[in-house]
Amino acid sequence: MKIFRGFHHPGIANACALTIGNFDGVHRGHQAMLALLNSEAAHRGVESCVLTFEPHPRDYFAGVHNKPELAPARVGTLRDKLTELARCGVQQTVVLPFDARLAAQSPEAFIDEVLVRGLGARYVLVGDDFRFGRQRAGDYAMLDAAGQTKGFDVARMNSYEVHGLRVSSSAVRQALAAGDMEAAARLLGRPYTISGHVVHGRKLGRELGATAGGAGDGFRTLNLRFAHWKPAASGIFAVLVHGLAAGPLPGVANLGVRPSLDPNDVNGGRVLLETHCLHWPADLGPEGAYGKIVRVELLHKLHDELKYDGLDALTQGIAKDCADARAYFASAQAHNHTETRRQTTRDRI
Repeated sequence: MKIFRGFHHPGIANACALTIGNFDGVHRGHQAMLALLNSEAAHRGVESCVLTFEPHPRDYFAGVHNKPELAPARVGTLRDKLTELARCGVQQTVVLPFDARLAAQSPEAFIDEVLVRGLGARYVLVGDDFRFGRQRAGDYAMLDAAGQTKGFDVARMNSYEVHGLRVSSSAVRQALAAGDMEAAARLLGRPYTISGHVVHGRKLGRELGATAGGAGDGFRTLNLRFAHWKPAASGIFAVLVHGLAAGPLPGVANLGVRPSLDPNDVNGGRVLLETHCLHWPADLGPEGAYGKIVRVELLHKLHDELKYDGLDALTQGIAKDCADARAYFASAQAHNHTETRRQTTRDRI
């Protein structure tokens, strides 16, 4: 998939089938829309293209009005959004900076400057609640009328439902806020995942719970920065880590701001996903993970973040989290084994 910041770049397609939106989480409703987009693009012999925005428009207006509560919790990072768009077969994504100029642009100017001259849209697919332009004055009817005069087709996709529940980024946020990772996975069509480069921290984890010999083999963590101050999920989770070994590694992770640690540390003030692998790959050594891109699946929430009274209490808390994560994986493995036996029995019958 080709990725462009803005549309004034060589290599951008001169014609496309286009959809527009924030695509936070790239959930099953988004996936259905992208499948239709790819089909329409192939039918017309043009590239499929997603136009998305960074920051989220509601983030921008929350900053303008100094009302952080208006900003939506973020399901995924830009990296994860682009990864999922590529997995869905999108050929081109344009990330348009949402700034004062774009916020003030009239719907008519947006159609002319962005859709027609900027992206060469031949087909535009939008959701049933799509609005655009200054003060959200543009709607589907306006877009459809413009398409008839400017030479592009317009289509609208109705809501996508799973078991009677409308799939939306808001529904995913609600599931993650409640710690219901199974519900989030049903809406997303996959486990909730965060990926990124492993960055350096204080290296305190390897000292906590280390052996008496001082080997530094305590609760070593993989630190990933979540590049938004308001993640939709937070707390302590049983996880699977991909990208360090031949198969996924079970672990326990903290997503949040680490209330028990000094806020002035190297990652102070940043949201981190700190993951301790229950079985560290021996061939990596103590420093081998830094700089690698890993993908962490958050499978089961153990509890909210806790503030511990001192490092000893923190160490005991992490040890309990590790034990609870091991119990979760053992239970999941036993359940899967039972389901396999049942399926084998049904097949024989």
